Amino acid sequence: MIPRYTQPEMAAVWTDEARFEHMLRVELASLHALAAQGTVPAQAVDAIERRGRVDVARIAELEKTTDHDVVAFVNQVAETVGEAGRYLHFGLTSSDVVDTALALQCRSAAELLLGELDELIGLLVRKAREHAGTVMMGRTHSVHAEPITLGIKLATWAFELDRDRKRLRAAAADLATGKLSGPVGTYSQLGPEIEAAVMAELGLALDPVSTQIIQRDRHASFLAAIAISGGSLERFATEVRNLQHTEIGELQEPFGRGQTGSSAMPHKRNPILSERIAGLARLLRGYALAGLEDQALWHERDISHSSVERVALPGATTLLHYMLVRFRGLVDGLVVRPERMRENLDRGLGLFGSSRLLTTLVESGGLTREKAYGIVQAAALRAADERRPLRELVESDPDVALVLTPDQIAACFDETRLLRHVDAVIARLDTLEVPSHARS
Repeated sequence: MIPRYTQPEMAAVWTDEARFEHMLRVELASLHALAAQGTVPAQAVDAIERRGRVDVARIAELEKTTDHDVVAFVNQVAETVGEAGRYLHFGLTSSDVVDTALALQCRSAAELLLGELDELIGLLVRKAREHAGTVMMGRTHSVHAEPITLGIKLATWAFELDRDRKRLRAAAADLATGKLSGPVGTYSQLGPEIEAAVMAELGLALDPVSTQIIQRDRHASFLAAIAISGGSLERFATEVRNLQHTEIGELQEPFGRGQTGSSAMPHKRNPILSERIAGLARLLRGYALAGLEDQALWHERDISHSSVERVALPGATTLLHYMLVRFRGLVDGLVVRPERMRENLDRGLGLFGSSRLLTTLVESGGLTREKAYGIVQAAALRAADERRPLRELVESDPDVALVLTPDQIAACFDETRLLRHVDAVIARLDTLEVPSHARS
């Protein structure tokens, strides 16, 4: 991934040095098990553990000849340990090491992603509670519907991210799986007891039945969970973009001192971060599709998945990590404009009261639903066309006056009545898992 969209913590997970160090961990864990079994001399394992070093530049140099990075890696490490190096890669096939090491890398990447999700969920919970009473207009089809509060909106974000977290946590746990079952999964060189010992040392599950590789449904699930999380961030970012429209102006991205919105128009304050997040989410969906394409490998293994994963797994985890970090900064500095929210509510001419007016005419006025709907719809359309408050038109409607009192009509336009259950909804945030350090 290009540096522009890369955080240093995630970059460290996917360096060539980190990859080969994880591969060396797998090799050493295998040697530990073989030494315990008496197959490999303990002193040789000790020598490899003390002297074995990864040299990425030397591996690259050797690979020019071998055209095989695992062979180049084994040969390079062997060079650093002398005679004992002959026991490296004993009884192993390349995918034993590569797939198991990849599981370790993905686990590290997932830990960073889950940590950022924890932080963002904690922040959204705090913001939702802070704005539980910040009244704004709810919109469906981009048209005024009924009042909600900003707290309710942010609470939906928090719960959606919690679902993303559960999906990602489950997919990461499933992917934290290794194998040491040999060229076609039959343990032709090393027995299942060696595999079990290695996975126990590395803290990985073992694949109950593998071929030469870990099957790629696990990786596809991981990439899909990442893409869905990116889709959530895109939804939230799109809402910020919409509410930052000049004609709406209810929310604004933070805008730093010295920041520039346009090279030609000094007045511009654009939602560039939200737009960037929306764009990057498209890449995540592309990586997920690539992961799905990787599932159908030939026979016990081919290599068509390898080139894809070298791009898709670092790319997807790096992008989602960046998006989570940046969106957390956006939420933390989000500019909330309750005065514009009130202005937009008032511009709605009280049309939000139509639903309650309809049910009141049926419940208290004794009208059929069809008759009541016709009365309210006619008044509402007239209010919108003539730019007159709906309540004013209803109060002067003789059909309504026959069945409802002025107080009953007024109650239909009472925002507090429509929002009386907000506290109950906000209280559900207490059920979310929020680490103690992210609570305040």
